[in-house]
Amino acid sequence: MEIDIEKFNEIKEDAEEWYKKLDRADCPFLKRKVNFNAKGLDHIKFKAWNKTRPVSDQYLRLKFLRLAPKILEKSGTLQEYNETKNFERVNYGSRWQKLMVPVKYYGFVAILNYSTKVKVIVKEVAGGQPYFWSIIPFWKNKKHPITEETKKVFHEGDLEND
Repeated sequence: MEIDIEKFNEIKEDAEEWYKKLDRADCPFLKRKVNFNAKGLDHIKFKAWNKTRPVSDQYLRLKFLRLAPKILEKSGTLQEYNETKNFERVNYGSRWQKLMVPVKYYGFVAILNYSTKVKVIVKEVAGGQPYFWSIIPFWKNKKHPITEETKKVFHEGDLEND
């Protein structure tokens, strides 16, 4: 997917400005508020620390970003859940450390205009508040390694990296 870099930068600046004003959203399923912090915005732009996502991937996520709080506020049903242990940067005592801690991921799916599916992922690190982690648009083409058949994939199935 070829993206006009000027249009990408415009959407990125607009999304970042809007996101900074966002605080949290009520989530009926979790019966708690979901925070919108820098970690979620960073995850949309970076696959891992110091590893930028492709521009086309960032573009789609940033384009749909404004839908995330609306989807969370209307989601009464959980479509995906994963509980695991990850190395996370946590404040332990008076120092930041990377520790292996329990992490929960919640996936909420919305179907918009009868054709577009979007998934919002919420992350909850043990002892902390849930926060927005990612938004994933439906379309993602993936080739089968043997048959070379291309099909649309909703996500990779890895809530940490999606």
